[in-house]
Amino acid sequence: MKLVLGRDDLATAAESAVRATGTPVERLAVRPVHKASRGFVNESAVDVCELAVVTLLQAVAHGLPVLLLPVTPLGRHQHQTLVTLGALTAGDVGGRSVGVRSWSQTTGVWVRGFLTEEYGVDPRAVDWRTYEDAHVEGAKDPDWVTRAPEGARLQADFLDGRLDFGIMGNELPDDDRIRTAIPDAQAAAAAWAARKGFVPVNHVVGVTEAAAREHSAAVLAAYDAMAAVPGPADLSPVGFAALRGPVGQAAAYALEQEVLPRAVGFDELVERSCAALGVPPSRLGG
Repeated sequence: MKLVLGRDDLATAAESAVRATGTPVERLAVRPVHKASRGFVNESAVDVCELAVVTLLQAVAHGLPVLLLPVTPLGRHQHQTLVTLGALTAGDVGGRSVGVRSWSQTTGVWVRGFLTEEYGVDPRAVDWRTYEDAHVEGAKDPDWVTRAPEGARLQADFLDGRLDFGIMGNELPDDDRIRTAIPDAQAAAAAWAARKGFVPVNHVVGVTEAAAREHSAAVLAAYDAMAAVPGPADLSPVGFAALRGPVGQAAAYALEQEVLPRAVGFDELVERSCAALGVPPSRLGG
């Protein structure tokens, strides 16, 4: 069994648990972890893989044999990732240019959802610029989204003033001119989480359908081991019940934004995983 997990604590726990079942296991050191996503969803190149939640949802919507294993390697607030260089704020996004690495990037999906819910922004009234394809083969940007010219880079376009706003998480440049476009972003994020009852989920764990069926005991052992790794409950929810809110919200935002070609309900994710693993939902927390 091949696995890719960005967090060493989760990877160590999962690898040890799988090995204890007698199943051969190999951890692949892919850094950054998102570079493994394309091979995982399109080619089943690995068996268990950390990936962005929207990539998993998009893979399911396109009929790929990818299942949710309800573990969260990365949850985080996202309001601070909408940035600008000038005096503009989130209320000024309508009619302005906004760059995002990929239309399917999970951070972008969350931020566009916030803009619509909290600031009344119509996504179709924004000049969106994207720079990369989705990880899922065949997924396309909506026709109201513009692809930046070949060779263009989000960070350079933003810093040189060719974009009014940028949505950037880990790729945020180090520049003193940059500021968050949402005033008191951390407070706004905390208030949003309090209203919703959860913090946005960024990465989850996926498993191929073949691995779930052929190595169910090993996959369940990996789940149990990862679930036992300590971490803040709000940032690393585990189990179907804990993930229903954030994953369901991400799926709703993604559908509204034409990231998904069809609705993907959370119950569909639960049913697919449980059918392949041969267990009831309660076995996976919910």
